[in-house]
Amino acid sequence: MAGTDGAAYLRLFINIDHVATLRQARRTDEPDPAQAAVLCERAGADGITAHLREDRRHIQDADLDALVKVSRTPLNLEIACTDEMLGIAERLRPHHVTFVPERRQEVTTEGGLDVTREPERLRDAVARLAAAGIVSSLFIDADPRMIDASRAAGAAAIELHTGRYAHAPSDPATLQALRESARHGRALGLAVHAGHGLTARNVAPVAALTDIEELNIGHSIVSRAVFIGIEEAVREMRAAMGRGAVDGALHPLAPPRL
Repeated sequence: MAGTDGAAYLRLFINIDHVATLRQARRTDEPDPAQAAVLCERAGADGITAHLREDRRHIQDADLDALVKVSRTPLNLEIACTDEMLGIAERLRPHHVTFVPERRQEVTTEGGLDVTREPERLRDAVARLAAAGIVSSLFIDADPRMIDASRAAGAAAIELHTGRYAHAPSDPATLQALRESARHGRALGLAVHAGHGLTARNVAPVAALTDIEELNIGHSIVSRAVFIGIEEAVREMRAAMGRGAVDGALHPLAPPRL
């Protein structure tokens, strides 16, 4: 999608996992992730992301059922590539599914999916979702090998893991790796998304990479919401994204008018 000034429109998907993390700390019924999704959409989110982990540490199955009912924007379901999760995706029919790696010991996702492991299983999973009308994305490191393997697996999109950049945003190499990977993925015909560790303070240079069309951001928005409310946190992030620039060309802050 292009803006009225010719620049590509950069979508913002809000990951609501950590709204559920707060709730699960007390195993009660608030805060409600589905209600948070509605408020994020009202504030300008282009979509909602939720990661249903195998250990169910935050988002629960019932949360996804509620999200499907109340969300008015596309749902990006993050899952591990398992038969159980594929069955859930087929039942829910989200707009797209992003395959992510999982380890029970990790605090959060620590890196990208190794697409070169069990490539046949991954190809079968992508094909299975495609048969259900679901777009597949793979959460990977900014590594040309993983991008090539993602294309070979039949994925329609990749999501670049931005953790290394987030930990060292002043290191030009971390941003350059994202820039080159986004360009490479786009050249192969893949839609390119990005996310992990992005905040209003560090998002602008990533938002400026015009080969990236979607950002998935969660923890920093939920954290800011504690102080300023989730709607204002979404608006703040959108404004920070809009400050990204490459060769003086800004991503627009709002979708183009039809």
